[in-house]
Amino acid sequence: MKKYGLSVLCALFLAAGLSVAAAAAGVRSNIAATDNVETFITLETTGVAPGQTVWAALTQNIRPHWHTYWVNPGDSGIPTEIAWTLPEGWKADAITWPAPERFPIGPLVNFGYKDTVHLLVPLTVPADAPAGQTVRLDAQVDWLVCEDICIPESAALSIAVPVLAETAPVDPDAAALFAAARAALPVPSPYEATLSPGDKTHRLALAAPGLDRGRVTDVFFFPHEYTVAASNATQPITLDAAGLTLTLEPAGALPAGPVTGVLTFTEQLDGQSLRHALAVEAAVGPPAAALSPPPAGLQTGLLSALLLALAGGAILNLMPCVFPVLSMKALALMRHGPGEARRHGLAYTAGVLVCFGIVAGALIALRAGGAAIGWGFQLQDPLVVAVLAYVMLLLGLSLSGVFTLGGSIMGVGQGLAGRDGLAGSFFTGVLATVVATPCTAPFMGTALGFAITQPWPVALSVFLALGLGMALPFLALSFSPALLRRLPRPGIWMDRVKQALAFPLYASAAWLLWVLSIQAGPAALATVLAGMVAIAFAAWVYGQTRLSGGAMRAFGTVLAVLALGGAIAGATTAAPTAAGGQGPTATADAAAAGFEPWTPDRQAALLAQGKPVFVNFTAAWCVTCLVNERTSLSTAGVRQALGQKGVTYLKGDWTNRDATIARVLESHGRSGVPLYLLYRPGEQVPVILPQILTEGIVLDALAPLPPA
Repeated sequence: MKKYGLSVLCALFLAAGLSVAAAAAGVRSNIAATDNVETFITLETTGVAPGQTVWAALTQNIRPHWHTYWVNPGDSGIPTEIAWTLPEGWKADAITWPAPERFPIGPLVNFGYKDTVHLLVPLTVPADAPAGQTVRLDAQVDWLVCEDICIPESAALSIAVPVLAETAPVDPDAAALFAAARAALPVPSPYEATLSPGDKTHRLALAAPGLDRGRVTDVFFFPHEYTVAASNATQPITLDAAGLTLTLEPAGALPAGPVTGVLTFTEQLDGQSLRHALAVEAAVGPPAAALSPPPAGLQTGLLSALLLALAGGAILNLMPCVFPVLSMKALALMRHGPGEARRHGLAYTAGVLVCFGIVAGALIALRAGGAAIGWGFQLQDPLVVAVLAYVMLLLGLSLSGVFTLGGSIMGVGQGLAGRDGLAGSFFTGVLATVVATPCTAPFMGTALGFAITQPWPVALSVFLALGLGMALPFLALSFSPALLRRLPRPGIWMDRVKQALAFPLYASAAWLLWVLSIQAGPAALATVLAGMVAIAFAAWVYGQTRLSGGAMRAFGTVLAVLALGGAIAGATTAAPTAAGGQGPTATADAAAAGFEPWTPDRQAALLAQGKPVFVNFTAAWCVTCLVNERTSLSTAGVRQALGQKGVTYLKGDWTNRDATIARVLESHGRSGVPLYLLYRPGEQVPVILPQILTEGIVLDALAPLPPA
């Protein structure tokens, strides 16, 4: 970003020339210029008098094509904050926010400002302020500025204000700036407003019979509380003789008391387009009739969700739970010519898509039946975890040479193959999908969050796009003769690589056993460990007898099948423990680890006390969650920052099924973990951190909080 410094500043000064010139001779702070925003504070008057309330304006000249955020930032983002350091007795009230704009980013929509914005703040001077002095007002300003990436920035501003004996007059040099600032503010709505709540949609009605449908366009309601209306949803309108009605798709529970926000619309008057902004306060009325989610605008959101799902699926191949399986299949491709490789690539892709379709169908059906579940739901079943651990062990034993299926170096499914082994490729795709579900790649959360709120055809298409993205790298390799020619030629090294690939699979089996111990307890773990011994015995017997004579081979096969049956029977006894969804967070040493178990009551109590709260929704089977906790949430720097800021760290464990956590995830547009929420005092809407964390991201999110 540094290389753009000079050119960006030049562009900012040009874009903000009138504002800077208007403020040049007034009472103004220093100008702070970052790579993306130029910031300064201007006082409306030539000074202040004891007991007088005056207005200050924080001006931000924003880099072209970038934006900062409103008080409700929408689907992501952080609103601009001002931390004042004032003389004793002085008071700075909250920011008076101009009407925001919408900034679509993929399927997300953010609320904020571009180009130039003036944020007004009233300052009250104490009655005993001594006249004749000049006082210094300091302000630490923090904001998030975004284009296709987001950058937290800050500025330290200081303004010298003379204290006059009499009421300070308006500074004519600042008049233009404050006129522009007030012109951007929403005006109190002259229309009575009522919000009728519903399960699927709310209806916001304004008694505005004077509005003409032919002249009014671009109607949108920006709620102050995020949960009132989903930021990325369309708001179909009805405009008739009775007034204006908007259909809102809720994003969570309604706040207590009236619903407030800003209603914007464009009106054609005398050949001109005028944008109006009304400050709306709507009383919550009787429930609305259940309405279906509006289809308008779905195509745009669907296209973005499909692209994000495609990208997230491709990134899944880099996850440690998928890479070993994909590596085995890539190793097998080296044995085939181009034509054969293409057929294997298509078979693998078919296996991935079929399995994604089954997972999506089960998820959609169960949610339609009222089950509160999400992505990775099958890993919340101890039986599935145990069987998957068996499969990982069998794959590893096959690669280690204990036994082979169908004479191929490829393990799973190859025994089902015909002459060309395509069934092996198909079932490899199935297995890769199964082991991918504990992982959450970048872009996946947004796409899946969109999918689960849509009708089943849309949801299924997003899941299939995710599967296609996962299959694409292998499919591209199989269809590219140039890439195939670049692969090393077969040789003895392939057997060495094959054996080495067994160890990531053994590690996956060990990790699944750890997950099982949390879900079902030590007794179930002991049973499944015994089953793994039986699995290893079955593999050894089969490997030793498969080339023997008829009787010995039949005896070995029967013995192997009996051992496998015993292992499966043992796995069926695994059931979730009484700890429910709390898993490791319910242990006695949670406090020593720096967190408390999350419950809705505990979170509500902390927020009622005005304390900052950080919530980590995680699961033992979520690889992304575990990596984030090790690399970003458990570092000394983050722990120190949490302590210094007085932040209570709550951990909600979704290792076992928990309907309460599932509903919280859904309210924030997510279908799975991880989800990281930072609640700041006085703010009802939490800051949502990215799914892939770094220590710096966490520290930047905590930075605006004052010391405890």
